[in-house]
Amino acid sequence: MSTVSSRLSELGICLPAAMAPVANYVPVNITGALVTVSGQLPAIGGKVEVTGKLGGGLSLEDGQRAARLCFINILAQLQAALPGGLESVTKVVRLGGFIACAPDFTQHAVVMNGASDLAVAVFGEAGRHARSTVGVASLPLDAAVEVEGLFHIG
Repeated sequence: MSTVSSRLSELGICLPAAMAPVANYVPVNITGALVTVSGQLPAIGGKVEVTGKLGGGLSLEDGQRAARLCFINILAQLQAALPGGLESVTKVVRLGGFIACAPDFTQHAVVMNGASDLAVAVFGEAGRHARSTVGVASLPLDAAVEVEGLFHIG
């Protein structure tokens, strides 16, 4: 079993099928050795599981779970798009997180750790990445979190 597959298995994660885009964009764009994965929502089976706003009814734990689900969907997109699957990924370069939140919410970074911690758990040292996290008024389908990613393959 591959290293990434072994880690996913140890974490109890079975990747879902990659979700189809909800609008006019491609879910994955490969340019040379860089792979951009469009923003993924905290969905299971095509249904957004964590909706609403942080600081407006959702807890930090809800937000972290949402961010983790988003990263699992990023992994599913990579698995589907890359000929060598997830073993092709040599580095998680950057993650971008969008947190739907109340105006006075300030713990965006804590929420985004749900995705970042999973990136490191899955890819080890290669999972350490740069990141931006911002609060927004709303997200598609009332999702609580959306995460996008940039990866290096080799």
